Amino acid sequence: MADLPLVLLHAFPVDARMWNPVRGGLTTRHRLITPDQRGLGRTPLPGTDRDPSLDDAARDVIALLDKPELEQVVLGGCSMGGYVTMAVLRAAPERVAGLVLIDTKATADAPEAAQARRDLAQRAESEGVTGWLADAMLPNVLSVETGQTRPDVVETVRDLIDSQPPAGVAWAARAMANRPDSTELLAATDVPALVIVGEDDGLTPPDGAQAMAETLPSGELVVVPQAGHLTPLEAPAMVAEAILGWWPFA
Repeated sequence: MADLPLVLLHAFPVDARMWNPVRGGLTTRHRLITPDQRGLGRTPLPGTDRDPSLDDAARDVIALLDKPELEQVVLGGCSMGGYVTMAVLRAAPERVAGLVLIDTKATADAPEAAQARRDLAQRAESEGVTGWLADAMLPNVLSVETGQTRPDVVETVRDLIDSQPPAGVAWAARAMANRPDSTELLAATDVPALVIVGEDDGLTPPDGAQAMAETLPSGELVVVPQAGHLTPLEAPAMVAEAILGWWPFA
């Protein structure tokens, strides 16, 4: 169990490069796997006639684990990566030995939020993503503190968003809009679980993270000061320290 790999799934609308700032801190102790999710980064978007569903993204993760015959991993993700983590947990709970849920939530979208995702998807398909998506997302995903004092982080996130394929952005937005509520799923999942949230996360706020940690039978909560919705980019040392300090597998 001490050698369990840690698999981290990235947020929307970026790719696995978002984990670069925490990589050095984590790989000194653990094997770290950070795939690009379907349609984003360097992973192609498979053709399908089905409505976009994070269940398909979950099957991608399970297939990734099957290749090197990883029977169990500690699985986690940030934002959308957390939603996909819950979809994996729904599909193959036996593969998940522990959870790391970062700036994410168990509840489904309210109707207006789901419609906003579908509108975003339609615009990405018709206009591409460069020139508007980063401007729309940055105030929501970074704290005011980060936005005002960390131009390097702002530009990193902008570059990550601008480089994403519009079709993948559209697919992911629609898949998130279609996702179910996972509260009961987490309540029935008795594995070690770490919930991390930025103190200034306006999209998945600390009170929701606390509720999620309390829903999990073995949940622990860490709140990262002065960080927003992308804590691995805004406060990488604190995120890595939180994971290493929590790691319950000896």
